[in-house]
Amino acid sequence: MGPLQENYEDLLRTSSHPEIIVYQSDYATSVPPGLMGHVKREERKTQVMDCFGCTRKPSKRTENSSSNNNSKNNKIEDQTEKDGLKVNSNVHVKSNLDVKKEVVSDDHLSLDVKDLNLKVKVSKDGKTSAGQAQTFTFGELSAATGNFRSDCFLGEGGFGKVYKGYLEKINQVVAIKQLDHNGVQGHREFVVEVLTLSLAHHPNLVKLIGFCAEVDQKLLVYEYMPLGSLENHLHDIGPGRKVLDWNTRMKIAAGAAKGLEYLHDKMKPPVIYRDLKCSNILLGEGYHPKLSDFGLAKVGPIGDKTHVSTRVMGTYGYCAPDYAMTGQLTFKSDIYSFGVVLLELITGRKAIDSTKSPKEQNLVAWARPLFRDRKKFSQMVDPLLQGHYPVRGLYQALAIAAMCVQEQTNMRPVISDVVIALNYLASQNYDPQIHPVQNYRRTPSSSPEMSKNGDDDRT
Repeated sequence: MGPLQENYEDLLRTSSHPEIIVYQSDYATSVPPGLMGHVKREERKTQVMDCFGCTRKPSKRTENSSSNNNSKNNKIEDQTEKDGLKVNSNVHVKSNLDVKKEVVSDDHLSLDVKDLNLKVKVSKDGKTSAGQAQTFTFGELSAATGNFRSDCFLGEGGFGKVYKGYLEKINQVVAIKQLDHNGVQGHREFVVEVLTLSLAHHPNLVKLIGFCAEVDQKLLVYEYMPLGSLENHLHDIGPGRKVLDWNTRMKIAAGAAKGLEYLHDKMKPPVIYRDLKCSNILLGEGYHPKLSDFGLAKVGPIGDKTHVSTRVMGTYGYCAPDYAMTGQLTFKSDIYSFGVVLLELITGRKAIDSTKSPKEQNLVAWARPLFRDRKKFSQMVDPLLQGHYPVRGLYQALAIAAMCVQEQTNMRPVISDVVIALNYLASQNYDPQIHPVQNYRRTPSSSPEMSKNGDDDRT
């Protein structure tokens, strides 16, 4: 193990983050291809319901383990309660969504390779030993964006603002993310992102081209993803923009799952993403998906350890309730988040939508009763698909999502099983010219392209 990887593990194990607390989940499953093994590995005693069976109590062994783990983490739970998190008997987790930013001194923010003790060698051409990520000066990145012109602005997140730029040095169009010193992410998140992407290489992970780490400027340089984020294509659909068809949605889901599988099973050490959501899935040509934003990543449990104890961090609506309540982070925490994303792809709904009635604001809570009745599955499909979807494929996709958002962690599948199931679904090409159109909830703007005014009348 090299010095870079050692420093990376230390950073991800000891990092503390501001808190964003979350809501509630539920259960329900079916068994599509690829997930049968997962169900068999759990318990065979359960009576299977007409639609989604596999709803059972954990074994005594699991309960005892959970009890022991909880007793060891009383301090975490106490801290959670102090921060305004209240848990009732129905396992609802509520929060005022306040974000607490870690206080970092200006001295600590002065970042360069020597300060970080990364021991990364920088060659004459500016390339480093960290996965060939390059170092750039602030002047180079400022010139690439025309001094961060407004017409180069792409978006904004917890880290800061993102700009489109052109780097003559490498003759490439890039996306440049600039640290906002007043944002919720800071120095450590910047370092974690650089190290994670320097060590990770996969077709479904965004490529880090380089970074700038001058005294008062922290910037990250990525490959440019021309189609933006999945969120732009599901929830922020502009006038005239094409609606994602069923085949594309399943291919995006399968690709995102492969990226997560790489983090969980292929990286050394394994990594828990901790911030999987639609806005962090970027799309390239042909809607090829790539995971992005790794500032919250943590090294996963190794050996006989089952979880990593950490302060709760994530995004409201995506964070697993077990992690939110106990601070025990596991790979299954990511699985829950993935299930929420898959539900968004199927339904077109947001993970949290405050514009809807209270019972429908939380996507998982809304889906829970519908999982139990096969006759209601058609009510869950995005009406913008206009009934163009395979019934069998819908059932299987809902089954995968339902298993991923199980409330009990041991009931959620591992990511490798999810990849197998979604690869199968993505391979089953749906042809709307051959298959019959299903009944769907007609709305004024349910058309292959959004209406001119961009209205989205999903209900």
